[in-house]
Order: sequence, then structure tokens, then C-alpha cells
Amino acid sequence: MSLERESMEFDVVIVGGGPAGLSAAIRLKQVNPDLSVVVLEKGAEVGAHILSGAVVDPVGIDRLLPGWRDEADHPFKTEVTDDHFLVLGPAGSVRLPNILMPPLMSNHGNYIVSLGLVCRWLATHAEALGVEIYPGFAATEVLYNDEGAVIGVATGDMGIEKTGKPGPNYTRGMALLGKYVLIGEGVRGSLAKQLIAKFDLSKDREPQKFGIGIKELWQVKPEHHRQGLVQHSFGWPLGMKTGGGSFLYHLEDNLVAVGFVVHLNYKNPYLYPFEEFQRFKTHPAIRGTFEGGKRLSYGARAITEGGWQSVPKLSFPGGALIGCSAGFVNVPRIKGSHNAVLSGMMAAERIAAAIAAGRANDEVVEIENDWRASDIGKDLKKVRNVKPLWSKFGTAIGVALGGLDMWTNQLFGISLFGTLKHG
Repeated sequence: MSLERESMEFDVVIVGGGPAGLSAAIRLKQVNPDLSVVVLEKGAEVGAHILSGAVVDPVGIDRLLPGWRDEADHPFKTEVTDDHFLVLGPAGSVRLPNILMPPLMSNHGNYIVSLGLVCRWLATHAEALGVEIYPGFAATEVLYNDEGAVIGVATGDMGIEKTGKPGPNYTRGMALLGKYVLIGEGVRGSLAKQLIAKFDLSKDREPQKFGIGIKELWQVKPEHHRQGLVQHSFGWPLGMKTGGGSFLYHLEDNLVAVGFVVHLNYKNPYLYPFEEFQRFKTHPAIRGTFEGGKRLSYGARAITEGGWQSVPKLSFPGGALIGCSAGFVNVPRIKGSHNAVLSGMMAAERIAAAIAAGRANDEVVEIENDWRASDIGKDLKKVRNVKPLWSKFGTAIGVALGGLDMWTNQLFGISLFGTLKHG
């Protein structure tokens, strides 16, 4: 039984086959086709761990693949046609006029997609450029050199017995070594947490905030389906002191994605987000969509909600954090995929330039220096006070103040509150 690891060397190792990781891989090969790039994806296939049903702002895809609209097989089949925002009470609802909503909340020009299909489509583009993608392999360990810089990652060991000891078929995980490593594991990824702690990347940042998002995909009756409809709501069944919201996205083929988000700073210890989600679907404004329908799939995931104040330092010796590993979700828009794509591209361009300059395994501080002035930073800065206001004042007052703050940011480029800390 050998305890030696086999190893493979690449220019860039990317952990995570989501929008950020795949966009970084594509951009690296666009900038320099001779770079060797590998993507590790823990799911059995790309997109396997991505929950279906999302509204995507195409700003990132437009920059990454400008001609995507001419492709017959692209996954952006349903453009948003109607955008509704409801306040739910126990027995009724009120639709807020779109004219009251800050312009950045508009979904005009966005697309309702299966994010899993988007990732598979991006993977096809990446492989066509020569990127190697290894699905079914989870990166479980960060590898360092003698100076403490990141030089790669290792996959999990195989052949471990139930006692936790190596069995007769034990094989050590593979080491994938690179000049730089990009971490795009998603929210609360194990390697990202290790790196944030080791390099103190959260120093001088507000603590990250989290929510839980529960999502189901339904096949509904044709008479209950309105392709292109996006419906967001807040209020019942959550109380005024519990932050959260909900959505219905009408995709093609009579499919509807329904989701429910609860901010994880709620004070009621008896609140059960899954049960609240089921209650939500019984509301008179909601239940009709699902009568006679069939649930096809379901799942849940953590969501970063700290935004501008809580994004950790992105760069560290030998690599960088990208996508949801960095926490680039825009909370009021309930969107992060566009920023994931942009962050992958931004990191890729800086990494490619560093390699071209003969650098390796050092800190590419340009990635950290770039993001706040980029479109990612502009997107998050405008909404930076929405979550703190919601947490401090509750749903009714907090959402109203957050909306006012978004309007002043939109119209005058300033906030009435400066930059608030998270409560």
C-alpha cells in the first residue's frame, strides 16, 4: 500500500464547476490558448449540484461569450416578460406598482433559466477551448509550499474503511498542482473556509451573513403557466421581525421554479424554514399555480447575504476566491450568477497576466484591488444597506428604508445612511 500521491501539473487549477469557475476557465483560454487549465467539480456531472430555476442578468455572459445569442443550443430560452412584486398577508396580497421599485430591481432584459443547464453549456464551451474538466472529484485539501503559498489541491483518498483507517484498496488522492489556484466552491466551501482562516482574509470586514434558500421545480397545468413571468414576494408566512422572501419563475415547457429564502438571523427558535415554505404555497395568491401540478425536484442551499461589507480579501499567496466563495450575491435582487461570471473573468485576466510575466504562486493583489471599482462592486455598493436595515428595523420599516436608500443611490450616487454595519 503506497502512501505516495500521484500528481498532475497545470498552469491554473480551478475548484468548482459553477458559473464562476467555468467562466474563469473560459477566459483564461481566451486570453492565452496555451495555458493548461483544469476544473474540479465534486458533482457527478457539471451542474449536478446546481438548483434549477434562476433569473440571470446576462451582463457577464454578454462579455464572456458575445455571440451567444446566435447559438442554437444556448440555455437562455425564456426572457422575462412580466415582473411582479407582491406583499403577502394572511389572506390576501398587494402588488406593488413597478414604478415604485428602484430601477436596479427591474428584471427587464433578464432571463429565466435552469442554472444547471447554463453550467453544462459553459462546460461545453470550456472543453472546446481545451479546458480539462474532472467531474466526480472533490478537492478536499489545500497544498502549500515551504513558504506557505498555495501550490495546488488534492482530491479525497479512496478505500477508507468504516473505521476511518485505510483498507486493502486504499489509494491516496491525486495532487493537482498549479501556478495559481482559483477557489469557486460556492457558499461556505470547505477549502475557502480554511483559506479565509489561514490568511486572515476576513480581517477588517463585517462578519458574513447567511440565509437558507429552499427551491422546488414543478410541472404545472398549461392554464396555470405564464412563460416569462417573474413574481417576487415578502411578508406572510414570515413575521415582520423575520427577514426573507419568496419567488415564482415561469420557465418554458410549463415549468415553474418556486423558492423561499429565510435570513438566518431570525430569533424565533421554533421557526422551521421548510414548514414556512410549505405554508407559503397555500397562500391564495400562490396555490393556484400548483393545483393539479407535479413537483419534479427540490433542494436547498446556503446564500451569502453580507454583501459589500462582508466580502473577504480575494487574493492570497497562490490564488484567489471567486463567485459565491467570495460572497458576491446581491441580496434584494436575489442574484449572484452575473457577479460570479464577472468575478471569474476578472480573476482569470489578472492570473493570465501574472503567468505571462513569469510569476507563479505569489499573491496577485490586483484581483483584490480591482473588484470594488468593477461592475461587481458597483452592483453591491448600491444595495449595501438593505440587509442591515432589514435586520435592524424588521420587514415593514426595514424594506421601506432599504428601498429609499436604493433610490438615493440610483439617482444621486449617495446613501442616506453611509455604510451600515450588520447587526
